Amino acid sequence: SQTASAYEDVGLLTSDADIGADVGELFNYLAGSGDPPQLRRLVVSPLSTRSQLMRSIEDEALAGPNGRIVLKTNGLTDPEIIDALYRASQAGSSVDLIVRGRCCLRPGVPGLSDNIRVRSLVGRYLEHSRIFRFGGTEGRPLQVWFGSPDLMERNLDRRVEVVVPVDDPEIQRRLVGILDGAIRD
Repeated sequence: SQTASAYEDVGLLTSDADIGADVGELFNYLAGSGDPPQLRRLVVSPLSTRSQLMRSIEDEALAGPNGRIVLKTNGLTDPEIIDALYRASQAGSSVDLIVRGRCCLRPGVPGLSDNIRVRSLVGRYLEHSRIFRFGGTEGRPLQVWFGSPDLMERNLDRRVEVVVPVDDPEIQRRLVGILDGAIRD
């Protein structure tokens, strides 16, 4: 069919049945047809993005020098996220932030943010990709997500934003490659 060939041209978006079911439940909820969904895979603001990000940052802080965090976003102004990143840095975790616009975190402050580096990509167009990477060092499992939220209170607490976990190793590799390219000087 014509629809099938259109999907073949762009590739299958996902074959994960749980993500598909979550998307359906989320749309039903947004349309006013039901209670807040019990999501299996999607991370959705204002329901769970903040808590999931905080949990992942804290896990990397617990790993100390083996912890690794790379976040690519347009803005970083949320005090709770910033404080968690400071704690991860103080624990010895390596933190790289790629923030296009406003960033309220202060990198390189002795005793506070020694292990945090911030870079900005500014170009002709507003950068829209948000990619979050946790772990993947010293035998630690790699978590990669992509989605829509900036790390700002309005995006975490007052807007509907979605983050999708990426489990496919090839797609994880490609997203980590994007992050690595943005980190290189």
